Amino acid sequence: MIVLGALTLICAIAWAYLAYVGWGMAHMDVRLTMAVMPQMVSWGPIDVALVFAMWSIMMIAMMLPSATPTILLFAALRRQTAHSRALADVTVFVAGYVATWTVFSVLASLMQWGLLEAGLVSPLMVAASPALGGTLLLAAGAFELTPFKQACLAKCRNPADFIASHWRKGMRGAFTMGIRHGLDCVGCCWLLMLLLFVLGVMNLIWIALLSAFVLVEKVLPNPRWFRTLAGCVLIGWGIALLV
Repeated sequence: MIVLGALTLICAIAWAYLAYVGWGMAHMDVRLTMAVMPQMVSWGPIDVALVFAMWSIMMIAMMLPSATPTILLFAALRRQTAHSRALADVTVFVAGYVATWTVFSVLASLMQWGLLEAGLVSPLMVAASPALGGTLLLAAGAFELTPFKQACLAKCRNPADFIASHWRKGMRGAFTMGIRHGLDCVGCCWLLMLLLFVLGVMNLIWIALLSAFVLVEKVLPNPRWFRTLAGCVLIGWGIALLV
């Protein structure tokens, strides 16, 4: 219950931040968002840092809920095997998981900076080029149909198998396990996250829909048909956008 409560609080804070920034962007209220948002153009180091913070918090809001079953199972087993330091080990496990998405956030922030400078993404964080949007949609759709996606998703969908295969003792082992689980999730979802450049990096509706998509893929009893349908829809959408 402590772990579940902490995860719920972290996700609630992250979603509150996204709602705050998204509302500010929608209403162009600079007074409210100037402290947490980058400039519209000509970014400097501070602006890149703000975008990095935005991506990092967004990844926590989107991905931590779908990792909760694995975290809770890890917490239950750690409580049985190392009761006195179970909470510390769980904290380190979550830190390892978040660290992998933090690295992804660094790359996404630099990518957004480059796309903004190239005029392919608008200052409002939406793709300004149909070629970019169509290409990302095609890539994400095709990726849904690949064996690599299936392999990564299988690892994310089976917490018991993951923990049995990668169990490590101690805090260092917990951190290693968190990183490994994070890598599986990044491998499964990184192209879906890049679709935010097409849909709007701070569009709360699309952020919520992508989060739900990731969760459904992980909890459906047989996600193959869902992945196939989603892949075909994304490919068709990408072709239509390019045309």
